[in-house]
Amino acid sequence: MTTKNDNDQDLENKKKEVQEEFKGFFTAIKTFLSDLLNIREETDKELTITKIKAGIAVKSHNAWVLIFSIFIASIGLNVSSTAVVIGAMLVSPLMGPILGLGLSIGINDIDTLRRSLINLGVMVGLSITTSFLFFSIPLFQDATPEIIARTAPDVRDVLIALAGGLALIIALSRRTEMTNTIAGIAIATALMPPLCTAGYGLATWNFKYFGGAMFLFLINAIFIALATFAVVKFLRFPVVKYINQAKRKRIAQLVAFVATIIIGFSIFQFYLLFQQNQYKLNAEHFISELQEKTGAGIINTTVDYDKKSIKIVVLGTNIDETQKKIWSNKMDEFNIPKTSLIIQQDDKTSLLQDEINTIKNSYVKNQNLIASKDEIILQKEALIIEKDHELQQLYKKQIPFLQLSQEARIIYTGIDKLNYASKLETNFSSIDTIAVFEVKWNDSIKNTKQLNSKFKNWLQTRLNNTTIELK
Repeated sequence: MTTKNDNDQDLENKKKEVQEEFKGFFTAIKTFLSDLLNIREETDKELTITKIKAGIAVKSHNAWVLIFSIFIASIGLNVSSTAVVIGAMLVSPLMGPILGLGLSIGINDIDTLRRSLINLGVMVGLSITTSFLFFSIPLFQDATPEIIARTAPDVRDVLIALAGGLALIIALSRRTEMTNTIAGIAIATALMPPLCTAGYGLATWNFKYFGGAMFLFLINAIFIALATFAVVKFLRFPVVKYINQAKRKRIAQLVAFVATIIIGFSIFQFYLLFQQNQYKLNAEHFISELQEKTGAGIINTTVDYDKKSIKIVVLGTNIDETQKKIWSNKMDEFNIPKTSLIIQQDDKTSLLQDEINTIKNSYVKNQNLIASKDEIILQKEALIIEKDHELQQLYKKQIPFLQLSQEARIIYTGIDKLNYASKLETNFSSIDTIAVFEVKWNDSIKNTKQLNSKFKNWLQTRLNNTTIELK
């Protein structure tokens, strides 16, 4: 017989078993996720450092590859061909010095840092010079959509550069190089198009384009270097050691100072771009709400983040001063404070709209009139076809008496006279027209009854009419 203490002991044992099972389950999940996301395995640190350092230098073939790839990218931007621009990015060696910059800061290598900065400057100079020479030709100075798209950075460009840099350094640090990944990252981060656009800005004396494109390139380059620095530190790449302790300390402080500036600048620029992007989204929401509530015909909008202004061009229904004041006060509700609302409209636009509506109504009336005339014409054409059919039927019923009499005289030589008339007959439900013939034979012919029957048959066959009567 079991006691209460035995039951309690069994219950405790079952609880411990359940706890052990849960502990084993969570341990298995933890092990799975660790194996899945662990990037320290398969990492070849020495080979990665060697590959990055080898790609820093700009000389001989690297320089010419860069020049030709910039030339191809400039052509692609000029003709708005995304495929050509992608092809140019695949062969561009621009990533080398940027990766070297992030690596050198991560391992305290002042010599590599100096080489990276010098070669990055050389690459930027070569790129801008090449694109400047290309776009200096007047034939190629149109501001295409592909060029305009590279004149200002966006917060999404920062995220792309950061994610691309992380993926690139992780791919490079593998023992087996992931070529497809590296090529894809070269396309995604898009370092070349901003440099080509900067050369276009110089060639056309458009310094706004030049400044915006260089800022976009700088943002991309900094966040790729920052991602490289972060992964190098996470993977614990070996730090360069110097024999002179004082020099080592000084270099470490210098590198730490440069890294702090880069990280601080990156965070600050990300914050500014985020604020600018949020401001534009709020402004677009505000404009959409204003148009919906007031019924204004807004045909153009300009949102200026730097000057904190929203300019809208109205055609048609105007926005009066009372409405303008109300919507200016509503800007705080849309998180766009201290912003001036500029409305460009003409007092005559309402009259113009009335004229447009009058012309539109007149056009609609004319179209309706043309449609009704077309319908009348179709009805008349149908009536003409019907009457023509009736006329054809009437023609078929007519007897060609002259021709018929001549044929009868040839076939029946004993005919002296032939008469023809139409007789109307009715049964009080319909009316029929019956052809009546009267024939007179020569006195020398005796058997006229037989001839009459034969002649009647001939008439019915000749005229295709079985209702013919013969007297």
